[in-house]
Amino acid sequence: MIFPVESQSKVRSAPALPLATRLGPVHIAVTDRDKALAVWRDVVGLDLMSEAGNALSLGVGGRVLIVLETGAVRPVVARTTGLYHVAIHVPARRDLAQFAVRALQRGVRIAPTDHLVSEAIYLWDLDGNGIEITFETPWRGTLGDPEAGAYATTTEGKPHSGREPIDLDGLIGELGDRPVLEPTMPAGTRIGHVHVHVNDLEHAMRFYRDGLGFGGLFIIRQFGMGDVGLDYPPHAIAFNVWSGPDARQAPAGSAGLRFFTIVVPDEASLDDVRARLTHQHYEFGEIGGGIEARDPSGNLVKVVTAG
Repeated sequence: MIFPVESQSKVRSAPALPLATRLGPVHIAVTDRDKALAVWRDVVGLDLMSEAGNALSLGVGGRVLIVLETGAVRPVVARTTGLYHVAIHVPARRDLAQFAVRALQRGVRIAPTDHLVSEAIYLWDLDGNGIEITFETPWRGTLGDPEAGAYATTTEGKPHSGREPIDLDGLIGELGDRPVLEPTMPAGTRIGHVHVHVNDLEHAMRFYRDGLGFGGLFIIRQFGMGDVGLDYPPHAIAFNVWSGPDARQAPAGSAGLRFFTIVVPDEASLDDVRARLTHQHYEFGEIGGGIEARDPSGNLVKVVTAG
């Protein structure tokens, strides 16, 4: 994938958030409990940790990663803002292979894609919520520089499209000649990034970079996507305009993103977020343990302290 030269000098910035910041639970609305668990628990491999009212908390090793909220009356509505996908990052390549086997055994459609700096397998739950299972491979190369025109570059200096298929036979070969198949994700699995639909790239960049405090990485207008991050590859939050410039929030009762969580290390860091949002004229509200704000496209973000 080749992009035209596009200066990023006005986009790039160092993160203002502490590097100990991480992504917390992502809350997603679904229509049916059992259909949702058939994907999020049985295929993705998250443990059902608790169930209270309409909230199903799923995670790994005692940490909640995803909260499914049942009761939506319709699947994800196309051409709206909200979740493109939530990326669940696994600690080893064999964990990605384990997931691929679980999906193939159950006949779930997947899209295995080699981004060079990561290997990712995409799928959707039965309501159309996007999921990405990712294994990071930064030693294989670097994200390309849009000013140079390439998406990514290998360690040997060769351009990489970032959208090549993963060799599934080779991936599953990670499990050896006598594989022991695992039903769940391993310890160390985490929410690596969240990718949302927005209706304006510059407005989204201003909110996530200048308001919340992530580092600006890039905006590629021809591709319709922007990225912000901390210090780990390739990003923490991505946003795109693939639903169109007139995309609006989904109708009430739709499946999809309810909100995602950003966890900062302490109260001083939270105060800094408050100050940046105020300086940039973004409204926010106080909640237990933190604050909440909507990006300019209506996606709800909660910033809380660790603990």
